[in-house]
Amino acid sequence: MAEAPDINTLANAAARGDLEEIKKLLECNIDVNSKNKYGRTPLQVGKLGNPEITEALLRAGADPNVRDRCKQLTLMHDAARDGHADTVHVLLRYGADANLRDTDGNLPLHLAAREGHRDTVELLAPHTHHPFSSNHAGFTPVQLATQHHRDDTARWLESYRQVPSQSE
Repeated sequence: MAEAPDINTLANAAARGDLEEIKKLLECNIDVNSKNKYGRTPLQVGKLGNPEITEALLRAGADPNVRDRCKQLTLMHDAARDGHADTVHVLLRYGADANLRDTDGNLPLHLAAREGHRDTVELLAPHTHHPFSSNHAGFTPVQLATQHHRDDTARWLESYRQVPSQSE
């Protein structure tokens, strides 16, 4: 008799970006919030640039706000940092919180701004309660964008600050 698939099998399929395998494995009622042998859920190891993988796991009940053990990063932080606006969009649709901070006090918006991912910044800003708040080092998203020469992103954030409902 074949062994039932486990969380490691699902996590490996997510890491490979194998949507068909994920769909088959989800039919086996694997708990999508279980952790693999490395302490990570399939959502955390899934291909960030593949929103279909993210959506399949979220639709199956994966926690969109699960954090890593080291820096308390969420998938939203990772997707924002890497400029995967399509994945951020899916996460927001499934209830991910754009207001969770990592151990350095960074919101996903801080990371997207620092890396100059303007499309991701534009998507996150309206979902961030305090888009001009500082991280633990004292830097706001616009300051991080400016420091890292992400001028287009910094300009957009400055213009966003001028919208009356956005000023703090």
